[in-house]
Amino acid sequence: MDRHIVKNIFTEGAIPASFIGESIRKHSTRKNIGAHGIFLGQVRSDAVGQKTVTGIEYTAYEELALNTIHVIREDLFKKYDLICMHVCHSLGYVAAGEICLFVFTSSKHRAPAIAACNEMVERIKKELPVWGKEWFGDETHQWKQNQ
Repeated sequence: MDRHIVKNIFTEGAIPASFIGESIRKHSTRKNIGAHGIFLGQVRSDAVGQKTVTGIEYTAYEELALNTIHVIREDLFKKYDLICMHVCHSLGYVAAGEICLFVFTSSKHRAPAIAACNEMVERIKKELPVWGKEWFGDETHQWKQNQ
C-alpha cells in the first residue's frame, strides 16, 4: 500500500462497528506488527444549559482537509516507526452514542503506536477544517467548540 497517495478519510454518517472490526481483522495477517493504537471518537449527549445534544452534523472543507491529513500522516510516519495508519472521520449527521472518528496506528512496538495515535487525534482537532453543528432535542443547534 502506497502511503504517499492522498486518501479519502471521510465517510457519510456514523462509522459502523463492523468497519472498525474488519480493519482490525485485516491486520491480523501482518506478522511485522506488534502493537496498535486505536482511538474511537463517540458523540456525547452533553447537556448545554437546559438542552441535550442529540447528535452532531459534521461538515468539512474536504480538499484542504484531505491535503492537511496527508501532510500530518507523512509527518507521523517520519516521527514514529509506523507500519501503517488509518483515519476515518464522519461527515453529515451522527447521533449521540455513535462513532464519528476512528484512528488506527500500527508499529512493531507499543510506544510509537500509541504516541502516533494520540498525536494524530490532537492534530485532527487542531488542524483539520472540520466543523460540528450540535443538534438538540428541540431541533435547535449551535456550532461545537473543540476543547
